Amino acid sequence: MLIEQPNILLKKIYPSALWRMNPEEKAIYLTFDDGPIPEVTPWVLDKLDQFGAKATFFMVGDNVRKHPDIFRMVVERGHGFGNHTMHHIKFFDRNSLRYMDDVREADKVFIDNLPHSPLNIDHLLLTIEQPSKGQSSIVNGQSPMVNGQSSIVNGQCRLFRPPHGFMNHYQYKKLQWAGYKIVMWDLVTRDYSNKLTPPQVLSNVLRYTRNGSIITFHDSLKSWNGGNLQYALSHALWFLKEEGYQFKLL
Repeated sequence: MLIEQPNILLKKIYPSALWRMNPEEKAIYLTFDDGPIPEVTPWVLDKLDQFGAKATFFMVGDNVRKHPDIFRMVVERGHGFGNHTMHHIKFFDRNSLRYMDDVREADKVFIDNLPHSPLNIDHLLLTIEQPSKGQSSIVNGQSPMVNGQSSIVNGQCRLFRPPHGFMNHYQYKKLQWAGYKIVMWDLVTRDYSNKLTPPQVLSNVLRYTRNGSIITFHDSLKSWNGGNLQYALSHALWFLKEEGYQFKLL
């Protein structure tokens, strides 16, 4: 449980981060880290479609650069996305200024590769129109809208999740000052672990999911190669839907 769910100390380190949504609402918030990649992400999208579920993908900018068609597939199917840095850097690999440079580089790649997006980030419109309830759209050919929420606001991603779930104090503060909403988790499935079997990963989901949970899976080869993601996500979607949970976007 120390790994699967955040402890009180970790929450105190990042007090303004988003850890869990409304505990009074029978809804969960699926998230996927480290993609997009062609070996895994399209399968995840098909599986989500099968259950009518939406999710938020925290993407590595360099993967979007390599696989822009997969990135656009996520957007066009009505899912949200957030910034997971350009190179999936650890907090101690960069000083605070270089860390922010890496974050902003990822934002530029996202915007450049949006469906019908202009190639110049300076052209991004700041006015966001509201789509019909429950639908997604591209506003003025630029910003993807999902249930009234825009993944891009004021020329940058609205949401940010730090790789490995850690930032130093200065990185945390700079991200806050820059206007990012930092999203952590209520449940990490540990689908990436080669020490867990697929049923054990599923057990984490069944045991720790609760109202308002932000649940973290990974659309990565680490999660895929051992079969953890395929088994756990398929069974979890079925179980959570049977339990009456709504699948909502951040």
